[in-house]
Amino acid sequence: MDEETALRAELAALVTEHRALDDRIAALTESVFADQLELRRMKKRKLFLKDRIARLEDALTPDIIA
Repeated sequence: MDEETALRAELAALVTEHRALDDRIAALTESVFADQLELRRMKKRKLFLKDRIARLEDALTPDIIA
């Protein structure tokens, strides 16, 4: 497995986790008994995932000199 394949696999896993977390946050937000601490932790994790996804996409995009 080369480096690009490994990065693409990690990217796919992170995108999947990000979507799942988004669904969980939406469901928890609708709940009357939402645990605010848990909600804050999930939002922080989602932001971390978004940043990591952006870095991986950057690493996979070739540099083009204009």
